[in-house]
Amino acid sequence: MDTPILVLNTGSSSVKYELVDPGTRGRAAKGLIERIGQERGRLTHRNGDDPPYVRDRPFPGHGEALDAMMEAFAAAGPDLAPVAVGHRVVHGGDRFTGAALIDDDVIAAIEELSPLAPLHNPVNLTGIRLARKVFPDVPQVAVFDTAFHLTLPPEAYTYAVPRDWRDRLGVRRYGFHGTSYAYVSRRAAALLGRDLAALDLIVLHLGNGASATAISGGRSVDTSMGLTPLEGLVMGTRSGDVDPALGGYLARTDGMDAQQVEHALTHDSGLLALAGSSDMRTIRARDDAEARLALDVYTRRIRKYVGAYYALLGRVDAIVFTGGIGENDPLTRAAALKGLDRLGITVDTELNESEHRGERPVSPPTAEVPVLVIPTDEEQEIAHQTLTLLT
Repeated sequence: MDTPILVLNTGSSSVKYELVDPGTRGRAAKGLIERIGQERGRLTHRNGDDPPYVRDRPFPGHGEALDAMMEAFAAAGPDLAPVAVGHRVVHGGDRFTGAALIDDDVIAAIEELSPLAPLHNPVNLTGIRLARKVFPDVPQVAVFDTAFHLTLPPEAYTYAVPRDWRDRLGVRRYGFHGTSYAYVSRRAAALLGRDLAALDLIVLHLGNGASATAISGGRSVDTSMGLTPLEGLVMGTRSGDVDPALGGYLARTDGMDAQQVEHALTHDSGLLALAGSSDMRTIRARDDAEARLALDVYTRRIRKYVGAYYALLGRVDAIVFTGGIGENDPLTRAAALKGLDRLGITVDTELNESEHRGERPVSPPTAEVPVLVIPTDEEQEIAHQTLTLLT
């Protein structure tokens, strides 16, 4: 590989890593370290087509996890000599408009932004600090999920709340899944054979976390997630949009405090609350009233956002599905766009249900608005932004 970049995605109990070359879009190795801090941890390392290198043992902390990653590269290859390390960081607030070369000031800024993403930024910082020790002479770059959405116009990011909240506390719409949107929008332009700067797109990132974004000329102009990743679409365990007065109502009637309400809306809601499972595949396999209602609520919310963003953009050159559900569930794609024929949006049943899993159209060739499926690759995007910054 000419420009090997190590991409690290550090979570609260896991580390996902890949060694990629953004110049060729090649991937030399990838791995996942799971259940960090638990009794039974697992490392799975893959070097090309070689059999996976697997180690089952406890990883008490992220330091031990990164040590295990280094051991895996040494034992199973390939040689690990990255020209840079790219880190996923969830929240960059309004300070970071793009990727940033990591230094002490950048680390301090990420730490200051932790109240906006308390479950993510602190562990992202843990990965950064450990990687700087392991690779002290290698440049390290932070790539922010929120940066893509800093092109939102004021009327899109401003909440109608007291000025003091906005000015002093940074209360505004930030949006997330930005690395995915950046990658997918570029690939959509390539698949359509058109210049991204001339395209208006609606992109639907549907996974356990889900969001929708209106993109005009490669720039985010509206997005469904807000101050936090809780707003917007129905998700695996997150409610998405609810009445803002819900917290006050629950406090008055059930004595719940703000933390309890936020926890319930984040971890105990969404598909899990509606159908007893956060796994779309499990729900699809059922045929009962709860499962049907969950699917109807889920796809209706998507359709509502598609219609809103169509009105906002004025025209749509393509609708793009990505994320685990968006890429792999044809029934969700069909249901989410059902009834939009008058807007030029239709899905071809045969194409939509095809076993093909790459980049592809799932609308009729003559459709006014192409509907595309594009597998996301956030690791490639992080590597791309890292290399672009350094060159």
